[in-house]
Amino acid sequence: MIDFLELMIRPFVACMVLVGIHVYLGLHVVRRGVIFVDLALAQVSAFGATLGFLWGFGLDSPQSYLCALGFTLLGAAVFTLTRSRNAVVPQEALIGIVYAVSAAAAILVLSRAPEGGEELKAILVGHLLFVDWPEILTIFVLYTAISIAHYFARGRLLLISDDPEAAFAKGIHVRWWDFFFYATFGLVVTSAVQIAGVLLVFAFLIAPAVCGVFLADAVKTRLLVGWLTGIATSAAGIAASFYWDLPTGATIVCAFGITLLICGGLRKLR
Repeated sequence: MIDFLELMIRPFVACMVLVGIHVYLGLHVVRRGVIFVDLALAQVSAFGATLGFLWGFGLDSPQSYLCALGFTLLGAAVFTLTRSRNAVVPQEALIGIVYAVSAAAAILVLSRAPEGGEELKAILVGHLLFVDWPEILTIFVLYTAISIAHYFARGRLLLISDDPEAAFAKGIHVRWWDFFFYATFGLVVTSAVQIAGVLLVFAFLIAPAVCGVFLADAVKTRLLVGWLTGIATSAAGIAASFYWDLPTGATIVCAFGITLLICGGLRKLR
């Protein structure tokens, strides 16, 4: 028991920090109908990190982080500019294209780097099991600052996510607030990918938010349900990975799949 607590307390605390802001952002993503925007931005961030690695920087170095953040902000600008009131092509299609191209580009870059396969695996699954307290504190401070900024902008952001036509009609600068949303979203994703990897970041964003939508109607209740399911699933996934000696990130992602099935069943019973 002592070994379990010593080894898994840091990954669990990191998961709690990630769940805190990802559930909120996930509800926005579900409302906007751009489900794979997180996966796309995470992959763009990973591509930036791989370029930094090819240029001689470590994947966890500040230089690689800045490369990843720069490409993520570029992706945020692309998603902002491609949103239109009378779109010919659904934005989700463009998001999928960005994801596919970024993933392919990352593979091409890593094919030119020594030990590229291992680095690609690290990008996908992160290093959640070996996260340290300074990293957790850093993302906690960053996410707290972003949460405060979103709290003061919550009225405009919720209106744009729920009813963009009404936001346009009220004279709100939708593209500016879209860029604010995607830029802060990208900052969250860039920081999370370094710790949790692309797959787990996507699971944290979408799965708890969908559970909230399944089981509640009000925004506050959906947030609460998302936080509770996210924390409980993370704890179950971490425990399973410890006792069965499985990769932590992949185990938590699979645990979220089971949680979604349970929440979907409860939705049917309602």
